[in-house]
Amino acid sequence: MIQFAQMFQAKESGMATEKKMGKKGLEGYYLTTFLIGLGFFTMGLMDPLYDTYVPIFLEKYVSSKALIGTIMTLDNILAILLIPVFSAISDRTHTRIGRRMPFIVICLPITAVAFGLIPIAALTGLWLLIALVFVLNLFKQAVRGPVVALMPDMIPGELRSEANGVINTMGGIATIVGTVGLARLMDVSITLPKFGPTKDILAFPISSVLVIVAVLLLFFFVKEKRAINTEASDKKEPILHSLKVIFGEKDKSALFILLSLLMWFIGYQGILPFVGLYSKDILQTTSGTASLAAGMVGIAYAIFAIPSGIIAHRVGRKRTIRTSLIMLVAILTLIFFHDPLTSALGTAFRQYTFWALLFLFGIFWVSVVTNSFPMLWQMSTYKTVGIYTGLYYFFSQLASIISPPITGAFIDLFGFRAIFLYGALSMLIAFILMRNVHRGEPEDDPLEGAFEGEEKA
Repeated sequence: MIQFAQMFQAKESGMATEKKMGKKGLEGYYLTTFLIGLGFFTMGLMDPLYDTYVPIFLEKYVSSKALIGTIMTLDNILAILLIPVFSAISDRTHTRIGRRMPFIVICLPITAVAFGLIPIAALTGLWLLIALVFVLNLFKQAVRGPVVALMPDMIPGELRSEANGVINTMGGIATIVGTVGLARLMDVSITLPKFGPTKDILAFPISSVLVIVAVLLLFFFVKEKRAINTEASDKKEPILHSLKVIFGEKDKSALFILLSLLMWFIGYQGILPFVGLYSKDILQTTSGTASLAAGMVGIAYAIFAIPSGIIAHRVGRKRTIRTSLIMLVAILTLIFFHDPLTSALGTAFRQYTFWALLFLFGIFWVSVVTNSFPMLWQMSTYKTVGIYTGLYYFFSQLASIISPPITGAFIDLFGFRAIFLYGALSMLIAFILMRNVHRGEPEDDPLEGAFEGEEKA
């Protein structure tokens, strides 16, 4: 491991030299990007297993679906409260191992242990299960912001769309590994003391081990002292002052991209939770194949994350996002008409064409998500990148809380198909709002002077 660390340090020194010489490609940062992507990989590994099996565990003790749903929204509530706060705190943290790494090496292992023990708690009792769910979400959401903010710390602004594509691909692969690979281990019976032969266990502790391995690799081989623009972090900016400057800028690009992402996440979060039910109730698919509808979006996400970053690097982030939003409006409108247009055709044809449309949706959705974060980071300084990361998650998590109840009401009032028009309208509003975003391209400089100027005044 020491020899590998020395090789990695030598490679990073070469990267610094290449940067000074004007190297623009991501090639010199692939290893760093991959290692940082391990943090995203851990989240992609845990989230689908959590979303799938924790409701099943809760159902052993709780008959009310509304109460189960309330418990399952705990992660969204903690996310909207904790991610902005801990992202901003990490901006102002200075230690020998960096400003993001202390949160990673403390919070992620605790998250891993809590995650691994959840199936055991489910065998023991409801209150222990709820306690572990709370601990898991508390530490997972506290570390999510610092993990995400580590990438813009280490990767130059002009390369972040491509780097974010690599990282999103790793998250997509993790989701596939979790749902297709590890989930199968839940059917494997193991013998536990006091409980005897038991199923629904194995995927969780194995995921925990993988998370801890990822933390070790991040700690040993990603050195924050090599972060770009570290000289800008000597003076700590008060969090409230930074927020005041961000929203008080004459150029409202940051505000409008945050409002845009709120709208496109409202559209996304209003549709995806219901596509499985739509498949089962409208297209008459089986319960086993209903989950493949959302899976089509995930597969497209994993395949096209990197190409979408490369395209944005060439034609511009704003143009890529706005083009993708218009395509999403068109695709969601087609899905709205899919049921009446195909009602006279066979079930298999209806199912496959629906999956194909969702796959197309995934292609353009990942083009939006991959490039919006780098646009926001490009508007930040080294001192405020965590605050911008926290704002991104605040608006996206707000959408995940408010949108599903709205679309649920739409389904009750107008039927299942209404959610696709709802999504199309949300994407169209986001497209219009993006007209007012004038910064965030690789060549744009952050408004460092906004902070420095107020200090001088």
